Amino acid sequence: MLTFVGLGLYDERSITVEGRDAIADADRAFAEFYTSHLVGADVADLEDYHDTTIEMRDRAGVEQHPDPILDAAADGDAVFLTAGDTMISTTHVDLRLRAHERGIETRVIHAPTAESAASSLTGLQNYRFGKATTLPFEWAHGADVVPDSVTETIEANRERGLHTLCYLDIKVGRGPEGEDPDFEEYMSADYAAGLLAEAWDPDALGVVVARAGSPDPVVHADRLGALADEEFGDPLHMLLVPGDLHHVEADALRGLADAPDDLLPR
Repeated sequence: MLTFVGLGLYDERSITVEGRDAIADADRAFAEFYTSHLVGADVADLEDYHDTTIEMRDRAGVEQHPDPILDAAADGDAVFLTAGDTMISTTHVDLRLRAHERGIETRVIHAPTAESAASSLTGLQNYRFGKATTLPFEWAHGADVVPDSVTETIEANRERGLHTLCYLDIKVGRGPEGEDPDFEEYMSADYAAGLLAEAWDPDALGVVVARAGSPDPVVHADRLGALADEEFGDPLHMLLVPGDLHHVEADALRGLADAPDDLLPR
């Protein structure tokens, strides 16, 4: 059996009870943190909390050389741990399909996601979100401008009245000079707002969500140009660009995110 376990959004306690039990019952535990990351806990915290040894895998160890994980699942019970919900990334779907090809039974234990937290914390309704996009570091995509795909996604969603969730780039283990096991960089919401303000519209309403799932999440709404001049503390951050607002959503942004009245429908 190979069990995919989502660890939740913030620290070692964000996991579900079902996920905790799966780790306790497993013969071996594997994890990756290159697609997302628990900023409130490190591997040692997880090992101590779950009283187990966790074998870390980098991108190549999951995507190109998954045999140690699959062999462990073929010989016994293995768990594969990731931040957030475990099936958000296509690389995890690929690993699950490889297990099925080898006749290994799989199951998925879900956990909260950044997307569900963004909706819950801001009051923007989940069924009113369109396609999400990722805002990359300039050096990561080889250009000094925001990719057209990002602004085109925002515009297409807004034409339909829908909100856009912008995931902000995370780089762990790979920096501007290539592979670097000590490299970690997390795009901040103020930096992201500045990129969009310059490349798209500084006066558009943006909503920052910082440290979702932690004891002290931050939610703040303002013009993109104004958000670019603020600081939102430790990672992880997200940036939302609302579309048309239902009156309850507008009230939520006013009351929960301190959105300026002149940016909200009356």
